[in-house]
Amino acid sequence: MKTRQLGKGGPQVGAVGLGCMSFAGFYGETDLVTSHDTLDAARDLGIDFLDTAELYGLGQSEEIMGSYFKANPGHGFKIATKGGIMVKPTRHFNNSEAALRAALEGSFKRLGVDYVDLYYIHRREQNRLIEEVVETLATFIKEGKIGGFGFSEIAPASLRRAHEVHPVTAVQSEYSLWTRQPEMGMLQTCKELGVAFVPFSPVARGMFADQFPDPATFADTDFRKSQPRFAPENFAANCAILEKFKAFCATRGWSPAGAAIAWTLDRGDHTIPIPGTRTRAHLEQLAAGDSIEFSDEDRAEIDRILPVGWAHGDRYSDAQIVGVERYC
Repeated sequence: MKTRQLGKGGPQVGAVGLGCMSFAGFYGETDLVTSHDTLDAARDLGIDFLDTAELYGLGQSEEIMGSYFKANPGHGFKIATKGGIMVKPTRHFNNSEAALRAALEGSFKRLGVDYVDLYYIHRREQNRLIEEVVETLATFIKEGKIGGFGFSEIAPASLRRAHEVHPVTAVQSEYSLWTRQPEMGMLQTCKELGVAFVPFSPVARGMFADQFPDPATFADTDFRKSQPRFAPENFAANCAILEKFKAFCATRGWSPAGAAIAWTLDRGDHTIPIPGTRTRAHLEQLAAGDSIEFSDEDRAEIDRILPVGWAHGDRYSDAQIVGVERYC
């Protein structure tokens, strides 16, 4: 697999990473064996950049990864995790030094490590200056606890403020052929500042898989169950449009998932998508996106089939979008 740099001065990582939220059952039931097999497959494919968070399964994703690391010393993975979202007594955001330090130490314990390559603020605490938060994160770097830091779902203006205090390694946002808001400033700002842009859900929560997911079978814990794009009327409309994209991919010999990954990689050499999956076969399709190259005609046809704003329904429910910085 080709490699890309994780931010200015950061390590080289595989161009396609692996999001590990699914290890915590966010997209249906999973188990330790399946998750470990997925990590084995990642190593086989040259995928060496893993993304998780303390929030995922309240630590379950990190614990599963930690058990794998213990059984496979010298695994070679670069690790990113996140903190800043609290669930007790109710969901809220806390970016204080004390809270972030406790969260980071908790992640270390579950992962079985004393260092992570990248630490994200999962959601900003809006009443706390981002400059103060950056000072905390810079302290963690000086202490040798993290290699770099980033933010998830922030606005370009917030990134600029943070970067003035200390270089930011990465910004993570949802970005795919059905969610294109980052094109309204974030992609460009990251490129200008030398910040890696890390798209999550680059295959649209399974919509670019060979078979569409079936919302009727979603478990109560499935993250998509309350998302407007999967509501019956919106889902039917989205599937009808995506059938045209899948037909186009077939004429090119691409899997839809691989093409979706290739599209995010094609948006700039600073993008490092982190698709998630629970199966080796699907991971192979995702990794194959690294080898797909588009012609100008391909790009034009994709834009014709899936123009900006084509998706029906919001990407998050009202509850899920709390804490996301909306801009433009």
